[in-house]
Amino acid sequence: MKLAIIVPVAPFEPREVLIQSVKCLTELEFSGEKKILYVVDKKDERDDRCKMLRKFGVDVLERPHSRGKRAGAINDGLEYLKDFNPDFVAVFDVDSRPEKNFILENVKELLKDDKAYISSSPRKIINAINLVSKTVEVEYDLLNYLIKKNGYKQFNGLIGVLRFDLLNKYRLNEDVITEDADFSTRMHTYGYRAIYCEKTFVYEQSPISWTEFYNQRKRWYFGGLQLWRYRNIVSKCKNKKFKYSWYLALTITYLPVLMLPFLPLVPILILAKFRNVKKLVVVPGLVIYSLVLQAASISALISFLRKKNVEWKASRRVC
Repeated sequence: MKLAIIVPVAPFEPREVLIQSVKCLTELEFSGEKKILYVVDKKDERDDRCKMLRKFGVDVLERPHSRGKRAGAINDGLEYLKDFNPDFVAVFDVDSRPEKNFILENVKELLKDDKAYISSSPRKIINAINLVSKTVEVEYDLLNYLIKKNGYKQFNGLIGVLRFDLLNKYRLNEDVITEDADFSTRMHTYGYRAIYCEKTFVYEQSPISWTEFYNQRKRWYFGGLQLWRYRNIVSKCKNKKFKYSWYLALTITYLPVLMLPFLPLVPILILAKFRNVKKLVVVPGLVIYSLVLQAASISALISFLRKKNVEWKASRRVC
């Protein structure tokens, strides 16, 4: 079997994080032929990140533009990989830090199910350094549980292992702001499935300020509103579990203040999960979290109704 790994790199990603990324990904276990491709949107002619990456022996595709942003970078990466023609393609962000067995375990799951288009694993936060990131760390525990039970399994960023033929055939939509949710919706309506593999995991970074968190989630909420273009197709889908999960994801999540009455139960749940009193620091963080989410939801809705696109703003990386 052959595997390709695609890592889209935005102009603002720092060299230090790229170095950590390539060191991690080159150590991933895989028994077949493997090619690692970084698709780099260059800042300017002085941008030497491509030269630096090539020293690690990985493939680099330079883009002098940011057409389609992340979706465009992955689509261009797929075109680059056509001659290699891998069986599977793994997609990671520059802050993704998968366990060494991540590829192996997710490929195993895909081989068990011909109708599965992606297999991915629980996410964990690697930079839980302040109230914001520690709060997101708790959120991820809830999201991991919901994804496991959900009929609409949406892995942020499509971080995971996908069948190359399906990703290459259907490609990512470069005209939407959340290409991952768009692709996942389409694939579910085509009758394909997403697999949640609990035998491994992947670390990633959280926003480290409430402003960065707000900007990220406003973008996600805006992308969710764009998904309503598929409502007629989804309504005709025979997979009822997916259909109901999809509708819930695009409605109830836009009212995060509904969580506030349940916050008194949070300390009990946190202690039961982590068995660490220090984790209770996130209780006030969850109050702020709910209010910031609600503000992001309302702002995204206003922008959507005004047909005003949401700007993609960078989050700081912790090296």
